[in-house]
Amino acid sequence: MELVATVVLNAMNIYWIICIIYIFMSWLPNARESAFGQGIGKMVEPFFEPFRRIIPPIGMIDISPIVALFALRFAMDGVRYLFSFLM
Repeated sequence: MELVATVVLNAMNIYWIICIIYIFMSWLPNARESAFGQGIGKMVEPFFEPFRRIIPPIGMIDISPIVALFALRFAMDGVRYLFSFLM
């Protein structure tokens, strides 16, 4: 059970880092249009999209990825608690 918890939490951590990279790529011109940016976008955009539908941008600033990252962190804490409870 400990191995499953480690794999799941590590996968969630890697996904969180990929989300952070994608957010920082928005600051660089044409970074999201590169092959690397499009690959990351295919992984991250399905997660960000429900948050973008709920939270409108404030002027030119889209805060939905920040809220999505908070939700992912809460999910990671929930998984960590669940596995600590089961062990």
